[in-house]
Amino acid sequence: MRKEDCFYLGKIVRKHSFRGEIVAKLDTDEPELYKNLESVFVALGNDLVPFFIDESLLQKGNQLRIRFEDVDSEEDADAILGSELYLPLEFLPKLTGNKFYFHEIIGFDIEDINHGYVGVVTGVNDSSAQPLFEINANGTEIFIPMIDDFIKKVDRDNKKIVVETPEGLIDLYLNN
Repeated sequence: MRKEDCFYLGKIVRKHSFRGEIVAKLDTDEPELYKNLESVFVALGNDLVPFFIDESLLQKGNQLRIRFEDVDSEEDADAILGSELYLPLEFLPKLTGNKFYFHEIIGFDIEDINHGYVGVVTGVNDSSAQPLFEINANGTEIFIPMIDDFIKKVDRDNKKIVVETPEGLIDLYLNN
């Protein structure tokens, strides 16, 4: 399994017992979706290694206590401590309406209600306070904030997102 075919589920943050149990902090708004997993992929070096789950228990917030098969001691747990957890993309719940996963919209066309066709989504910049669509508009890079009020329609069938941006935002990039 390759990381490109998976999504980041969380990270092993601490040991729970001397019997090899660990606690993973899940990177999700809905941790209950992942409380009955049979297995996960653990990133060890550059490899994703499948680990099978004997038992798991959702703890406060988004923490999942896990007992893996063949992880029976503190030493075994130490070996995977700090490792990232991944699941195949098909495990992601399907989103509908104007909700989407960042990886899902790469390659979608962006069309502005007032401006018309803008360009193609090449990525999402989520390192700022507000995530931004990264758009290639015939060689010019345009950033549009991913604000619910701006996003009018996500058309998965036609790979298109319709936005309504404030007057002049797109022109700032195009009229240099």
